[in-house]
Amino acid sequence: MNPFVRKIGIDLGTANTLVFVPGKGVVVNEPSVVAVSVFENKVLAVGNEAKEMLGRTPDTIVASQPLRDGAIADYRVTEAMLRYFIHRVSGRFRLIRPEVVLSIPAGVTSTERRAVIDAANKAGARAAYVVREPILAAIGAGIPIHTAQGNMIINIGGGTSEIAVISLGGVVASASARVGGNRIDLAISDYIKRKYSLAIGERTAEDLKIKIGSAIAQVKEDHLDIRGRDLMGGLPRTVAVSSNEVTEAIQDELREIINVVKQVLQETPPELSADIMDKGMVLSGGTSQLRYLDQLIAKTIGVPCYVADDPAFCVARGTGIVLENLEAYKRSIMLGK
Repeated sequence: MNPFVRKIGIDLGTANTLVFVPGKGVVVNEPSVVAVSVFENKVLAVGNEAKEMLGRTPDTIVASQPLRDGAIADYRVTEAMLRYFIHRVSGRFRLIRPEVVLSIPAGVTSTERRAVIDAANKAGARAAYVVREPILAAIGAGIPIHTAQGNMIINIGGGTSEIAVISLGGVVASASARVGGNRIDLAISDYIKRKYSLAIGERTAEDLKIKIGSAIAQVKEDHLDIRGRDLMGGLPRTVAVSSNEVTEAIQDELREIINVVKQVLQETPPELSADIMDKGMVLSGGTSQLRYLDQLIAKTIGVPCYVADDPAFCVARGTGIVLENLEAYKRSIMLGK
């Protein structure tokens, strides 16, 4: 904790929140989960500690994710979460109220945008700026966004997939699909329920995705043993799941993401389309780490596709670069104060 922190970048994600401090990099990477006591309506835990409680809380405690599909679903809880993260970095007895840059989905309404700024100000920011997530992801992925060339970024997070074509520092065409890592996890647990009559938790589904998940079926399969509750007898049971079963389970969600990529390409001016054909599309966001997703997108659309370095940190790195050049960016890509 440093009471002299003047600038903080926050990648406010549906699944995880990352906090970036210039000169130090990403200092916090915790789940966007808040545990609230039902009777006192008091925040009990935030981040890792609250995620441990997901699916395991008594009736008196609710562990919830205050952001749904990239937008604020619970304003008060989001404010409490932001306060927690700002305190984590700059301490409760900070001498300076920091300037904060936050990421927001490209398709948010002005009311939702205002809500994020208000929540950050109430949580202790001196001034809060919001920047569209695809722009931050592109900056963090090292894409030269200010050139007069088309660059396409596909940012797949926990709650949303944001696809945008950027030229001259602005978004030329964009679309957002409310499908991301969380929907993919849900598809896996639904599939296991249908095929094996086994109920599994969110964390088990996420484990399957991370450890053996693949966007394209493989000849040489991986297997993973998972435990869950038998829906017929109600007792615990273990089954072995193969990577190709996970691939089958998530096809609809991947197709939805690819359809949105196609939609954005159809709206892109021809000159910029030619640039994207040359340079390829860049994948960022935590869910873009799903194995062979870049190959699936490239094969389906016919345009090269690459995963950015450290894709889960692209948006957070982007907030850092914006913070270091705040005056320059205030004029060009900032939204609101």
